[in-house]
Amino acid sequence: MTYMRPAAPGRQTSLMQDAVRLLLLLNTAAEPPSIPPPPEAPANVVGVVHTQVLLQKLDFWVRNPDYLADELLTRYENDGDKADLTLARQILDSDEPEVRSYPMLRYLFGAYEPLDEPLAVLAIPGLVFARRRESDTRILQWDYYVTEAGRDAAERSITTVPELKYYVDRTRLVVDLAAGRRGTALKDIQYLQAEYADAALGRYIASIASRTRRRLQEIIDRETEGAGQP
Repeated sequence: MTYMRPAAPGRQTSLMQDAVRLLLLLNTAAEPPSIPPPPEAPANVVGVVHTQVLLQKLDFWVRNPDYLADELLTRYENDGDKADLTLARQILDSDEPEVRSYPMLRYLFGAYEPLDEPLAVLAIPGLVFARRRESDTRILQWDYYVTEAGRDAAERSITTVPELKYYVDRTRLVVDLAAGRRGTALKDIQYLQAEYADAALGRYIASIASRTRRRLQEIIDRETEGAGQP
């Protein structure tokens, strides 16, 4: 029997949306390649993102502003940086969790979306190349290489398509929030959300917008009450 992907709740992305978003995310998240680059790296490589798990978990936060805002609130409660509270409030006080949310499926390693087609779109003009490391029996790791042409295209898009500024800002925020942690660490963080952990395998992960808005209001109320104490 052929597996049929379940219908996604809410909005869905197009192939070109996925390709552009992934290009911006990979360009922002990429670290410098080793010197010399490994033999599997393409010519003119300028950056690399190691592991599909990391790419998928970063993309999950880009695609799900409600989960991103909740993690900002967690960082705020841990570190006390008012900028995180302000950003979370901007997201949750708007309709962003509704109009900018693109749900992802849950699989064994957490949030997942097939990458083959958008990466093929990026590979044809030589912007991004996916390379796999494998043993005799299995794939060990996927690496995603951004070329000089890919970086140029990402940077040009910022000036030529003003509407992409949203994704430029979001990818930068998500990479900052990840704070250099690897994909497994981000997966463990995201699994702390009940809606994420309890999603059935092969089904879409539910929104937490309502719960996160309640959490934000509780933080504001608590701080307001605390400020009123003598």
